[in-house]
Amino acid sequence: MSEQILEQLVHQLNKQVLLYQKKLNRSEINRARLEELKEKSDHLLKTINIEVETVRQAIEDKNQQLEQLYQALQQEQHKSENLLLNVLPSKIATELKQSGKVDPVYFESVTVLFTDFKGFTKIAATISPQELVQELDFCFSNFDKILEQHHLERLKTIGDAYMGAAGLCGRSSHSLDAVQAAIEITAFMREYIQTKQQQNIPYWDIRIGLHTGPVVAGVVGENKFAYDIWGDTVNIASRMESTSEAGKINISKDTYKLVKAHFSFEYRGKVAIKNRGEMEMFFVC
Repeated sequence: MSEQILEQLVHQLNKQVLLYQKKLNRSEINRARLEELKEKSDHLLKTINIEVETVRQAIEDKNQQLEQLYQALQQEQHKSENLLLNVLPSKIATELKQSGKVDPVYFESVTVLFTDFKGFTKIAATISPQELVQELDFCFSNFDKILEQHHLERLKTIGDAYMGAAGLCGRSSHSLDAVQAAIEITAFMREYIQTKQQQNIPYWDIRIGLHTGPVVAGVVGENKFAYDIWGDTVNIASRMESTSEAGKINISKDTYKLVKAHFSFEYRGKVAIKNRGEMEMFFVC
């Protein structure tokens, strides 16, 4: 092979080496760029993951806060409903929540119960306000339990007077319910008096009166609801209480007719009452 040919081959080989060297250099540059892009991509992905985790944690925290607020709202709603049920009968409370108002209802026959404490004024003047309220709360709270057991509604208290009614929930046995509740109230008061006597503490006794007749029931007030009943039946029941005696349950003839087969009675005859003349009355024995 001639020297000229060899030189040509060497020259061609050198050109190819240079070409490959350029390609290699470009590959190195591209690899470096790819590595740089990968590094940037990894960093960006890491940053995104951190931000996603931060947002996820924030959402979780907000969800927990919302759940706590929802539970608090549920508790407050439950308290409000219980408070409403303490003020109004359940049927009336439901109607008020659903429609925002309560239509007056006429009841053909309801038995109204009144109680009053004999000797209350005298004893109230000798004890502290705190003791007075504590004693009233103790008595009235127990009356509430008795009325609830016998399906009566506690309507209101005025001073030492306590008023309830049977039949507002539609029970036909309301007169029996009311008399039974009155009997249990007098039994509770006997134990109450016995405890006070043993402690040598002044005590008051109770008078109870019942009457049965028609009433109108409804809710009055906007900011402070009050469920009440009206009619001559309420007035007569109040007179039954005021003409009763300590430790006795005094009922009208109208109530007596409905319960006479179930209890024992003492006929009192006709007793004069304010604005009504004379009315026949009976003590429950």
